[in-house]
Amino acid sequence: MCNLYAMTSSQAAIVDLLKIWRDEAGNMPPFSAIYPDYTAPVVTQSPEGRVLRMMRWGMPKPARVLGNKQADKRVTNIRNTASLHWRRWLGIENRCVVPFTSFSEYYSAPGGRSQPVWFASPTQGEMLFFAGIWTNWTSVRKVKEGETTNDLFGFLTAAPNAVVAPYHPKAMPVILRSPEAISHWLTAPTKDALRLQRPFDHKGLQVIEAPI
Repeated sequence: MCNLYAMTSSQAAIVDLLKIWRDEAGNMPPFSAIYPDYTAPVVTQSPEGRVLRMMRWGMPKPARVLGNKQADKRVTNIRNTASLHWRRWLGIENRCVVPFTSFSEYYSAPGGRSQPVWFASPTQGEMLFFAGIWTNWTSVRKVKEGETTNDLFGFLTAAPNAVVAPYHPKAMPVILRSPEAISHWLTAPTKDALRLQRPFDHKGLQVIEAPI
């Protein structure tokens, strides 16, 4: 599963490309490495328009998985959208898109340790988007922090395409590229929006860094 990605396009590029109505992200730097629980830019849909916000990466775990653990170690990637746990956040008010310029999947070479393989658009520096969901949630993310309330996000996964499968045969993030696909994910009825939970066109990705 994707647990590391980068977003190096400018804040202005996000605002212009997605026609952001309100920018709440502050002074946003480039993000060369975004790990689980890091804060990253996310775009949500409000009745007035699209909003650029900063959120922590990792949705709440289901209670049955969390059990009696002190801290919720989060879920970054979501595959089973039929689960009651995830269905509550599949409405328009909880859908989002997550901008990125590259992402990685870990590859376990025979006889070697796992290493990240990086993927990006063949068009150098092109910004793409993960199809995600978000929520405002109160929990213990880290024991040393205690209970906190945060805006949290995660993104959907699907079967891997021909570019990702040789390195990570289980899954890949759901990726959106066109303005029409982004708008559909943010505004369509849930059943229609979930038709986008599918592998990304293999022609739209390439490996940019892999273990030798």
